[in-house]
Amino acid sequence: MIAHLRGILLEKHPHQAIVDCHGVGYDVAIPVSTYTRLPDAGAEVRLRIYTSVREDAIQLFGFFSVEEKQLFEKLITVSGIGAKLALTALSGLPTADLAAAIRGGEVTMLTRIPGVGKKTAERMVLELRDKIDAVAGAGAKPLVSAAPVSELEADIISALVNLGSPRPAAEAAVRKARATVPGEEFEPLFRRSLELVR
Repeated sequence: MIAHLRGILLEKHPHQAIVDCHGVGYDVAIPVSTYTRLPDAGAEVRLRIYTSVREDAIQLFGFFSVEEKQLFEKLITVSGIGAKLALTALSGLPTADLAAAIRGGEVTMLTRIPGVGKKTAERMVLELRDKIDAVAGAGAKPLVSAAPVSELEADIISALVNLGSPRPAAEAAVRKARATVPGEEFEPLFRRSLELVR
């Protein structure tokens, strides 16, 4: 099983990183929290990897921090939560906030994550509340590279569409979020857009 990748970052998108390790390009699914901490393309990157092996596919899921990976591994043990929904959960809330919401039984906050209904949120709390302390550490503030507005907005729209939002709704949410979120950082604008797209 692949547990760690170190190589050159060839491409990065809100839900995907392609890492070149000695001439082999690995396609890695990532949460938005990892995307915001990646260096620019062409730089060296290290990712903690969870390898999923199924009959029809081998998938790699990458994480910048130990906390993200541990929380992902806990989430996929919950009945009804697969890898895709676990990534969406990590993209929808900062890692420390997600862990705190589960520990605190904050079902309403958890249901703000796209794809997480009340029953799924209740299962997350029920099955993970007592197991989450080990992964509750608050990660460092993401290091976000500045990007041109058009590229930034395109990345956020892409992220919202990948999370299941219709493109027109995603575009409208980003426009509304732009009015209230200053600066050129991905994560604050993404999270505000995510709130508005619902």
